[in-house]
Amino acid sequence: MDVRDIILRPVITEKSTNLMDDKKYTFDVLLTATKTQVRNAVEEIFDVKVKNVNIMNVRGKDKRVGRYTGKTARRRKAIVTLTNDSNDIKIFQDENKEDNK
Repeated sequence: MDVRDIILRPVITEKSTNLMDDKKYTFDVLLTATKTQVRNAVEEIFDVKVKNVNIMNVRGKDKRVGRYTGKTARRRKAIVTLTNDSNDIKIFQDENKEDNK
């Protein structure tokens, strides 16, 4: 399995953006991914040093449309803490001033 298949997308919420100040980054990962796989994937993709990985399973919520009920998809979320001497991960693209004209 390729390391780029393990990390699905970054999680962009108010809480996760506040955690970025503490060098903690949140990603949605594969349901079968382990902490070691997430650590290796982040280190290889973003060229950083990982200090700690916390993983949690987020269950799907019950949703209803009229009389029909269903569930949203479950997911697995990883919070990756970087070492103090590591570079930051650029999740947001820096916009050029020329493009905003």
